[in-house]
Amino acid sequence: MPEYILYGHDACLFCRRAREVLEAHNIGFQFIDVLKESISRSGLSKIIGHDVYTLPQVFKGECYLGGYHDLQKSFRII
Repeated sequence: MPEYILYGHDACLFCRRAREVLEAHNIGFQFIDVLKESISRSGLSKIIGHDVYTLPQVFKGECYLGGYHDLQKSFRII
């Protein structure tokens, strides 16, 4: 099982940056493209557990981490 799960899409700048952060740290992750998987905003909100307005949405294991900036903070990159 990958250490992180990212919900996003390929055209999203912050989604690409989140992937780059994890790749730079050699951390395994699964990227779920919400457009390719036909996951609607309401469907993603059900997965996350609250309304979703931005991408990516990031899980570390089964724990919801937040978005790109939350991921960035967890690596103290800011």
